[in-house]
Parts: sequence; C-alpha cells; structure tokens
Amino acid sequence: MFTGLVQTLGSLTPVEGDRLQITWDDTTPDWVFADLSLGDSVAVDGICLTVTHHWATGFFADASPETLERTSLRGIQGTARVNLEPSLRVGSKLGGHFVTGHIDGIGYLDSVAQTHDSWEMVFRVEDPRVSRYIVPKGSIAINGVSLTVADCDAQGTTFWVAVIPLTYAHTNLHALQPGDRVNLEGDVLGKYVEKFLRLAPHGSSAALQSLDAMTTMTQDSPITAAFLAEHGYG
Repeated sequence: MFTGLVQTLGSLTPVEGDRLQITWDDTTPDWVFADLSLGDSVAVDGICLTVTHHWATGFFADASPETLERTSLRGIQGTARVNLEPSLRVGSKLGGHFVTGHIDGIGYLDSVAQTHDSWEMVFRVEDPRVSRYIVPKGSIAINGVSLTVADCDAQGTTFWVAVIPLTYAHTNLHALQPGDRVNLEGDVLGKYVEKFLRLAPHGSSAALQSLDAMTTMTQDSPITAAFLAEHGYG
C-alpha cells in the first residue's frame, strides 16, 4: 500500500526478459530506502514491484505478464525516468490517498499549460476499465502521483488535474510531452462500491438500477445532489 506521495526520482532499465533494474538518484535522502529489504514493495511510476535483489543505490524487480500488459513498462526503450515511493508504514501519515500500486491501465497526456499557481494537465483515457472510475473531485494516481480530478467528461475519457509547482518539479510529470503514456490507478474505494452494488441481493434492485443509471449518464444528464438523494445516497 502506498500514498501517492513520490519520495524521489530514479531510473528504470530493462535488463533481460521481464527483469528490471531500478536505481534512485544521488540526491535521494538516505532515509527513503534505508531499510529496503528483499521482498519489499516499491511503487515505480505507480506500479507495485517486489524487490528481488538490492544494493546501496538500487534494486532488481520482475514484471509479470499482466503488469507488462497493463502498464507503460512494455514500451520502455533504454532507460526511463520513474517516480519512486517505498510502501506505507503502519502509523505513517497518509498525505495523499490509498494507492495499491495495481495499475488499471494506460492514459495519454493531451496538453499541459502553466497558470499562475499550478500546471493544468489534460489526459485522455481509451480503456473503459480505467475511465469508469474517473469522477470529478475523485482521487487518481498518475505515474504513482496522488492527484485530484478537477473535472472530467461524462464517461471519464478526458479529465483534468491541477498540479502544484512542488509536485510538478519533483516528479516525472514535468518531463511529459503530449502523447506520452502514463500509468493510471483509480480510487480503490470506488471499485469496492461498484462490486458491492453489482453483487447486491436480488431484493436490492434499487441499488442496481442506481448503478446502471450512473454508468449510462451523459453530459446532458450529469449526476447531481438531487439525483443521488433520489437513489438513496442522500
């Protein structure tokens, strides 16, 4: 489990087969990976990878076929800059949101523009397995960075985030160009809510009807406070 608060930047290089070599920058504070051990989990661009071997400045990890299929790892040529975050310690501060490191799919940067107090980034999503969990003011992890969806279209296929200068400068988001791929993970709470409604007893038809209605909403019929109250969410 992670928070989506990136601790440092590093480099990822495919070694052989599905094996990956990850090293962190020289500027990384010693405490970030001070107690890294065999079998630990590290979020690499938001992807939960298991340490199979480690040394003073990095580690090896293996990527499963599912991970390669769902993430940006498959398209890496040479060495890539990646965001790194060690797993969350029990009792630590949760400054972002609960991030599992299990990527839902790929998104693409459409545009980025600097404002007086942030960087506005627009992303495009083609996979409905990803877009269904993108909602206005919801949480999302982009390359492992915990962000809030400022707004999105009705289907979640296009969404906007505002990235503060500190986050923009200290993650690999600043290096993205339009068309670049990013790893996306939707809020895990939304996934559980959806499954509970889908598996509700037959007597709970109202819950299922509510879910069906929400998943077929169009821009002309947005979810409103009145809609939620009408369907038992008030």
